[in-house]
Amino acid sequence: MENVLFYAVLSLGIIGGLSATILYFVARKFKVEEDTRIEQVTNCLPGANCGGCGYAGCHNFAEHLVQEGGKSKDVCAVCDIEALHAIAKILGGEVVIQEPMVAVVKCGGRKDVTAVKAQYEGMQSCQYASQLYAGKNGCPYSCMGLGDCERVCKFGAIVVNKETALPEVDESKCTACGSCAKVCPRHVIEMRERGKNNRRVYVSCLNKEKGAISSSHCKVSCIGCGKCVKACPFGAIVVENNLSYIDFHKCKLCRKCVAVCPTGAIVARNFPLQAKEESSEIVIENE
Repeated sequence: MENVLFYAVLSLGIIGGLSATILYFVARKFKVEEDTRIEQVTNCLPGANCGGCGYAGCHNFAEHLVQEGGKSKDVCAVCDIEALHAIAKILGGEVVIQEPMVAVVKCGGRKDVTAVKAQYEGMQSCQYASQLYAGKNGCPYSCMGLGDCERVCKFGAIVVNKETALPEVDESKCTACGSCAKVCPRHVIEMRERGKNNRRVYVSCLNKEKGAISSSHCKVSCIGCGKCVKACPFGAIVVENNLSYIDFHKCKLCRKCVAVCPTGAIVARNFPLQAKEESSEIVIENE
């Protein structure tokens, strides 16, 4: 009996050893050497794996950049200028620099300007809740306020204010990775250029219903009246489907649209507090 066990164990050991040897030589034979530049580029990337580039992580994005051989126009929004130069040097390509971007919340439906029409007590997820009901104020385009954007942000740059039930962006932390915009089921968050002196003008509403219906949901909704279009001297504003939109590439930050908006749906961000209007021109003081 002992001899049988001995030979059985010996046979298994020999088979295992032969199998390991065969696998070793097969692995050596068919081994695929990874381009050393992939690791170099990966080390230049922030390692946040935020997915803002459209790839699963920084390593996958580095593989893409190396495969493109420095010709790719894709860029990591989180990288600083030094990292971009380092990557360009490794790949032998040109530095791709984009205008600084920032996340913008395009919903002004705070608790004080809306009426509660429904209560939600289900799973605390915007993705889930948006499939079940329009929202507390009945607006089918409003922010759900359940924090999917806050949970997905790896930089702590966006937090849902419990008083207003709306997300707020800490611009000093926002890297413009775009994760919050991608996860929002209502597309309430938009990536826009930071603008000159970090100033921006945008319509803080997405409601495409007619004015009367839109106003019944929210006091500061866009009603598509078109006054902003007439006031803009740069052709930066259009009204489509009862909703105004300001093209940040054309906007010169004159804020004439802000002055004529009857509902206050247009937001001017990071401008000096003291300003006055003279002869239809807005004059900025204390700059």
